[in-house]
Amino acid sequence: MNEDGHVSNSRRGLLAAGLAAAVVGSMGVVWTLNADADELPAPETPAAVTASADPAGDADAAAPSADVTQPAEVAQPADVTSPAAVEPAADPVPVPAARGVDAPVPPRLLPWGQRPSKLKRAWAGATSKEVAAADADAAPADTSGSLEPVPEYAPKGRSSRSGILKRARTTVVPPAPPVAGAAAALDDVFFHYSVGTQIGDTDGSWANLTIAKPYLASGDFHTLTEIAVQSADGRQIVEVGWTVDRGVNGDSDPHLFVYYWKDRVPSCYNACGFTMYSSSVKPGDTLPVGATKRFGIQHFDGVWWIAYDSEWIGYFPDSLWNGTYTRAGLTQWFGEVAASTNQPCTDMGNSLPAGDISAARIGSISMTNGPLPLAAVRATSPYYSVQSLTDRTFRFGGSGAC
Repeated sequence: MNEDGHVSNSRRGLLAAGLAAAVVGSMGVVWTLNADADELPAPETPAAVTASADPAGDADAAAPSADVTQPAEVAQPADVTSPAAVEPAADPVPVPAARGVDAPVPPRLLPWGQRPSKLKRAWAGATSKEVAAADADAAPADTSGSLEPVPEYAPKGRSSRSGILKRARTTVVPPAPPVAGAAAALDDVFFHYSVGTQIGDTDGSWANLTIAKPYLASGDFHTLTEIAVQSADGRQIVEVGWTVDRGVNGDSDPHLFVYYWKDRVPSCYNACGFTMYSSSVKPGDTLPVGATKRFGIQHFDGVWWIAYDSEWIGYFPDSLWNGTYTRAGLTQWFGEVAASTNQPCTDMGNSLPAGDISAARIGSISMTNGPLPLAAVRATSPYYSVQSLTDRTFRFGGSGAC
């Protein structure tokens, strides 16, 4: 499909409006939650529990590059970053960007049972196609060299046992800066999901996610794929995944994102509440289109750790929830489209419907110290679809109403 026109790199917007209001900093944030009578019933919880399922994953899911031995080091000029160069692993274990005496320490193994190793980076500013062509895992989205993620305010959907966020209101779409107060003009945001859900007590979850570059229609907000680990009542949430969002990222490529909710109040993308650990990749970085990568969330040492590919990226501390959210009761894996209409023209996944064998997948779903995987799937929109392949893998996506 054709790409949209150029969008300014000034990337700010504000979340707003609905039934109840909450204040985040100096910006008013209000959401509408529509209860859904068709919410999935709780699947029967198996008696057995698993900790970090088989790293090999499903036969249904493509093997991610995290299993591949990192290539030998590529020589780099001292003062020039070559567009053809890739930054490979210098050490078997990454050195964190910052670590205080009392800083939390991640698990010795990643959620999928692999020892952490520094992922392979493409050059700063590489596109998602260039990252993939370099056989890299990520690339800095800009050339600043900063390891501090940038907070970005934009609409974000959610789903839980008690209902799904179907519709909200937002201020003018980025790149306009956020506007505070009653003067902010509001526009509708419509959320569409293809989702797998499992109820059960767990320390977290991981899965293989297909990374794609779906078409994002002009005027729509985002199209993404993610893992969401939630409290049993759906009020506290930690999320990780990839998103195509011109307002947040300044382009139409897929980028790594993290997000959290407290008491169903949204925060911001990538930086709100998040502490960096990795010295090589941060939320907001560009990911390789067409690849399948592992994403994970795990509670350990008083924080919710975020993992991508072969590294621990960083964490959300328990203090964000005053120490009350330390174990999940509901886990979801899904594609999400945030559109300006209830009949969106934006793609989900890799644009193919779930019935196509080449459609995007969420595979090798695993629960950390929780029940055996048994994802119940459904789509909340007639324009997108989902199809279960096994208890741990499903296909999803579609091209919308156009």
